[in-house]
Amino acid sequence: MSDVQPHSDEMLVRVQRENFSIDQELERVKRRSKRIGGIATFLGIARDRSKGRDVDSITFEHYAGMAEKKLREIRERALKDFGILELLIIHRYGEITIGENIVLIIAGAEHRAEAFQACKWAIDELKQITPIWKLEHTPEGEVWVEEHP
Repeated sequence: MSDVQPHSDEMLVRVQRENFSIDQELERVKRRSKRIGGIATFLGIARDRSKGRDVDSITFEHYAGMAEKKLREIRERALKDFGILELLIIHRYGEITIGENIVLIIAGAEHRAEAFQACKWAIDELKQITPIWKLEHTPEGEVWVEEHP
């Protein structure tokens, strides 16, 4: 029998349709270890411009199961490689209106340097390897975003 709380690790890596509470997710990370002394966060938000075009909304599609697997791999690598104590990753799917949250990464570490490094690496890695695709809805029509800036 494991001493890990049921569903605790699953809650740290999620792909979900509904919005999330930044405050609740920060508390979830803080509860993971009393050694956490620094937390770095990245919050991605839907914006109304992309490559000089107006954007009305965005739809995210994902390869169910594989997206979560890749996010779990990112979490495990960050925990191992950056000396952090916890990493949370949430990415939404479905239609997102302008100004809404898209992605949240929270890195908790003993010190700020490791938290910042892990947080930046995690969002960059997510953009590179996770099978999540962005469709921008513009006044001129729909545009799939190919590259991962």
